[in-house]
Amino acid sequence: MSESTAPGADPRDPDAPQGHRTVLLRGGDVHSPADPFATAMVVERGHVAWVGSEGAADAFASGVDEVVDLEGAVVTPAFTDAHVHTTATGIALTGLDLSEARSLAEALVLVREHAAARPHDEVLLGHGWDAARWPGGRPPTRTELDEAAGGRPLYLSRIDVHSAVATTALLDLVPGVTARTGFHPDAPLTDDAHHGVRAAALAAVTPAQRTEAQRVALRHAASLGIGSVHECGGPEISDEDDFTGLLRLAADEAGPRVIGYWAEQGPEGVARARELGAAGAAGDLFVDGALGSHTACLRQPYADGDHTGTAHLDAAAVAAHVVACTEAGLQAGFHAIGDAAVSAVADGMRRAAEKLGPARVRAARHRVEHAEMLTPETVAAFAEFGLTASVQPAFDALWGGDDGMYAQRLGAERARTLNPFAALLRAGVPLAFGSDSPVTPLDPWGTVRAAAFHRTPEHRVSARAAFTAHTRGGWRAVGRDDAGVLVPGAPADYAVWRTSDLVVQAPDDRVARWSTDPRSGTPGLPDLSPGAELPVCLRTVVAGRQVYVRPQE
Repeated sequence: MSESTAPGADPRDPDAPQGHRTVLLRGGDVHSPADPFATAMVVERGHVAWVGSEGAADAFASGVDEVVDLEGAVVTPAFTDAHVHTTATGIALTGLDLSEARSLAEALVLVREHAAARPHDEVLLGHGWDAARWPGGRPPTRTELDEAAGGRPLYLSRIDVHSAVATTALLDLVPGVTARTGFHPDAPLTDDAHHGVRAAALAAVTPAQRTEAQRVALRHAASLGIGSVHECGGPEISDEDDFTGLLRLAADEAGPRVIGYWAEQGPEGVARARELGAAGAAGDLFVDGALGSHTACLRQPYADGDHTGTAHLDAAAVAAHVVACTEAGLQAGFHAIGDAAVSAVADGMRRAAEKLGPARVRAARHRVEHAEMLTPETVAAFAEFGLTASVQPAFDALWGGDDGMYAQRLGAERARTLNPFAALLRAGVPLAFGSDSPVTPLDPWGTVRAAAFHRTPEHRVSARAAFTAHTRGGWRAVGRDDAGVLVPGAPADYAVWRTSDLVVQAPDDRVARWSTDPRSGTPGLPDLSPGAELPVCLRTVVAGRQVYVRPQE
């Protein structure tokens, strides 16, 4: 992909912001509903000014500041990851990552190596272990961790970040931890005990380390064609300095946009969210926990346990929060995974609508994060109240199937009901795709593939629908209907890709055959079949400003 200054053009101030320059991209494929056969695009003052054919591009070539020869590359809207924990992602990228550990013994070796390599760290931090995938299925004991860490403070979050294991030295830093809800002497920490231990661990991260972790995470996102992330912060997840520092960093440095959500309940939470510059008192406001940690709230007991998980908010609390947010003009949002938790959100929304009127509640575009265990009744409630389902298809790719973690926790029959993306789309529920990074990695094309090739076939959606949920869906989730798509007037947030021939993929062969007929005018996408090579990001642009260029190989 080559660049040049337009012949005969008056070069503008070379020190002017990139977003103010006029750029013509040509000689590739532009994914745009404005012209399904577009090969060229003009960007001016941070917005898309024109899309069209190669022949028509000649008329623009002499009047722009820069011409980019795409050399056959594909231009798409930049992705939006609708659920990210940025600092934790950066720490996982630069620190101890146990997500690939294949056994408990291998995880302990990685802990020992990490402790030896970081002799001066006040607290050792790690993430990503998943005992459900290990032979024997058990997490490390505290004695094993104490030995592996050499007696130093160590915090290791489970892959879902809803439980953790810690060494004795770290527990000693949390007064009264043994009396907190969720403290288990010989099992992972959950609930309030986990929150206290996590806070003590993260308190050891210096402001400089935190900023560098955020910078690493945002640069990594940009390298994957991600132009926006929704940061899901809150007092039980990080702290206010972490949240506001991230928003400042995103405003001051070139990189993906950051839309922040602050998960704090009630009128006080609404006031805090507004004070911190959040888009809403939303994100991970916990109605329940997670399936892997046995803390998602279920109607019927776990298949591998004698309880139904943990409920943090009931329908009355949900309703009070929705009313407070709606009256303040902010989005409300909730973390809800289990069927009992999702039902509590639906019931709470109904109560709020009875007080405020359904139209007012719908207009606020409230959100639910994860929303995994849905029923036909709760899907209908999402549609009725205009709830956005902020979901993570990679969860199914990682934990779905008849022998995956979902089946272990719920039994195969209940597990097959999870993440019903097709049912949500049929009901008209807006979808916004994300990763919940570092729970699953930032991987936008992998996310689209996971939705299109869901492990339960009836839940699959077309690649086109999945792509829309991961681009335009994230913008719609924050109330912007004019973005996430390459049409004149839209923000110039786009990515350039090296990829194979473009195709149209759908769960139904009849749809696929119709869509690939040139007369249908359906823009193609890269082949995302399992095993196919995913596209490689060559360049990412946000508001017309280049935030990533792939190094030349």
